[in-house]
Amino acid sequence: MVDVRPFRAIRYGKKAGDISKLITQPYDKITPEMQVEYYKKSDYNYCRLILPTEENRYEVAKERLGRWIADAIFETDAKEAIYVYFQDFEVLGSKHTRKGFVAAVKLTPFDEKIVLPHEKTHAGPKVDRLKMYQATVKNLEMGFMLYPDPKKEILALLDETAKSAPIIDVVDEYKVRNRLWKMDDPAHIQKLRGVLINEQVVIADGHHRYETGVSYRDELRAADPVAPADSAFNFSMTLMVAVDDKGLVVLPGHRVLLKDGLTEAHLKKAGEFFDLKELKKADVDAYLKKNRDAICFVAYDGKRFMGMAQKKKGAVDKFLKPEYSQDFKGLDVVVLRDAVFDGLMGLKDLKIHETIDYFRWADDAIKAVDQGKVKVAFLLNATRPEQVLRCAKKGERMPEKSTDFYPKMVSGVTMMDLAPGQVLSK
Repeated sequence: MVDVRPFRAIRYGKKAGDISKLITQPYDKITPEMQVEYYKKSDYNYCRLILPTEENRYEVAKERLGRWIADAIFETDAKEAIYVYFQDFEVLGSKHTRKGFVAAVKLTPFDEKIVLPHEKTHAGPKVDRLKMYQATVKNLEMGFMLYPDPKKEILALLDETAKSAPIIDVVDEYKVRNRLWKMDDPAHIQKLRGVLINEQVVIADGHHRYETGVSYRDELRAADPVAPADSAFNFSMTLMVAVDDKGLVVLPGHRVLLKDGLTEAHLKKAGEFFDLKELKKADVDAYLKKNRDAICFVAYDGKRFMGMAQKKKGAVDKFLKPEYSQDFKGLDVVVLRDAVFDGLMGLKDLKIHETIDYFRWADDAIKAVDQGKVKVAFLLNATRPEQVLRCAKKGERMPEKSTDFYPKMVSGVTMMDLAPGQVLSK
């Protein structure tokens, strides 16, 4: 079902200089302070394309990219390839290697149930990225999808390719080692494509990029209705990782409420549905780990840490929509949103950055409470990849920031040309 193709990546050439001074984090993870540092690193740093500091950033990105291609700062690979991409990293005291590949994935509407979403999205980022597509006519950054590979057939191909020297080997600012290889053997490419041809895939990260890619594709199709089906603009540059990859790490998205606190009355009501247990800060991680297979979270309001574990399966079903699947009802993030925020606290339609926000690290959420920046933090376990896959296949979209796949893919290792006339081979 999913159509995966090799492509000729546009990559930094030798004239660009040291790759460690060129790569960046994804545009939506770049703070103003990071922009300043990236600009200092190199006149050709990728931030100058994906998130220019100049006011007319779309026009600046277009002019800059055209000039850099003309000056051989960027060069286009001679042969189409699939790009094997490994990331070696350490998080929460453990070392991992996430193994994936970067390819062109055919854009399909969600209702065709080939590429499946798993989270809701906001309109703002899509408008911004569409303007960048229109200006540059390029996929500047890759999306991220999960695919099934129970027999580990694709993993074997990736490992075989990775026996040679990588074409990129660079450590980013978070001490993540990023390695890239070309898989350009037609037999290997066809075998990889064959494994996936009857499968569904799930967007792990980059929902905005994917939906924006569909919008841009529709624009180009309207402009050229007879363009070939193999036109590059019908595809999106994507990192693909197996759903059961040992290096696939998902971190929790801890929730903080900006204006609303947790009162004694709230806790009294919560006690009807959850076993409440006051904890010491040092015991929070152990509590969450112990209740990993239950619905649970820890609330912190600056005075105490309160563990909340569902009394029994289905205890909060009265707060959940009857059409939810059992898998969806089993998600901590759904129960927290529907049963606690909406049902018990009476908080409806929470808006990101206005009434609710999210933290990757529990210590940062706790610190925000202690500093009086937020009223209360809810610390959670991470959503598991298999939960993402099961819910996505049922067409159910999780609340925003339900997953945080770690680490992010660096930007600046590959780019894909979407210009009319660019055609991909099968």
